Parts: sequence; C-alpha cells; structure tokens
Amino acid sequence: MEAYCVKCKAKKEMKDANEVTMKNGRQAMKGVCPSCGTGMFRIMGKKK
Repeated sequence: MEAYCVKCKAKKEMKDANEVTMKNGRQAMKGVCPSCGTGMFRIMGKKK
C-alpha cells in the first residue's frame, strides 16, 4: 500500500501495513515509512 510520508515529503510503499477501522466506521491503513520510520496513515473509504 502506498501512502504519503510527511517527513520525507514523498509517496512511499508502507512497511508493516495493517488495516484498521476508525471511530466513524471508515477503513484505513496504518504502517511505517521504510526510509525514516515515521508513522504513515492512509484513509481508504467507507466500510460496506
């Protein structure tokens, strides 16, 4: 899964990506940047 790293200011492939459900019911992916180790987060959409 690709996401934007705010520290590197570039889109990168997430490492250790997990699918999570946010409080509002939307799906998201959570992982870490392979270069700097910063947490990455990408909102996917509503759960059907």
